Amino acid sequence: MKDVSNKPDSFRSARAQCCLRAPQDCIERLRRGDTDKGDALKTARIAGILAAKRTDELLPLCHPLPIHRAELEFELGEEQVTILAEVQTIGPTGVEMEALTAAQMAALTLYDMLKPHCRPDQLEITDGRLLEKTGGKSQFRRYLRAPMSASVIVLSDTVAAGRKPDTAGRSVEEGLAAAGFEPVRYQVLPDEPDQLREAVQAQLTEGTALIVTVGGTGVGPRDCTVDTVQPMLTTELPGVMEAARDFGQRRTPYAMMSRGIAGLAGESVVVTFPGSRRGAEETLAALLPGLVHLLEVCRAGRPHPGGYQ
Repeated sequence: MKDVSNKPDSFRSARAQCCLRAPQDCIERLRRGDTDKGDALKTARIAGILAAKRTDELLPLCHPLPIHRAELEFELGEEQVTILAEVQTIGPTGVEMEALTAAQMAALTLYDMLKPHCRPDQLEITDGRLLEKTGGKSQFRRYLRAPMSASVIVLSDTVAAGRKPDTAGRSVEEGLAAAGFEPVRYQVLPDEPDQLREAVQAQLTEGTALIVTVGGTGVGPRDCTVDTVQPMLTTELPGVMEAARDFGQRRTPYAMMSRGIAGLAGESVVVTFPGSRRGAEETLAALLPGLVHLLEVCRAGRPHPGGYQ
């Protein structure tokens, strides 16, 4: 199965359809609900809902998801019934397969309940397809429409002294480059407030769109990042790091101890990441769609298009 453990949850929905061709007298039986086995439409609706909830048991590589809504509708024509399935969840991956499975299972149920009333060659399941999907990367982009500059500033006495390699900062640098940031500047500093302040100010003077510090957000005596960066912010955005801590806390009980902050410094976005590679990668995974949206809104000077802004 594909690893989705580092993908943030989002509201996701999908709509799918499937058609069953049948003789006109069978369609009339559906309208009346009088097949030999009972009301076929009501039975097919329940079958489709159950199929949506159990898709991961039917498709071997499909992830189990909490299904928050599953519904089926039936449009009856003269010699065809169109089945429309809609499924919703809040999760790390989409529900396209759940919607498709629901529609197909409902069609199979109708087929089964109508076959005593006609010849087998008069029933045909057709046109199974996805109609629409929302949520995830198709709606909440994780890449920029146009390149913007970024800077990664790593705070670590041991890395700056050459006693260990930096993996957290390099991982963030690679992640930002993959998201369309260009150029992505990179530097390593010891945990010294004055040097950090000068480095951040230099990036602000250059007009760097996104400044990410990595390290120094804990409670150790040398962890100076938050106290140094906070006075430089013109507008704090507490929800940014609240989202990162919530994402991390569901993966490790230590995320709550990060003191990371985020905000605007003029037109630049400044975010303080934890210093461990895992913490930095999870923080980027949690925040990237929001950072992309925030930067494009701030830099373009356009109104916020809905959401919670």
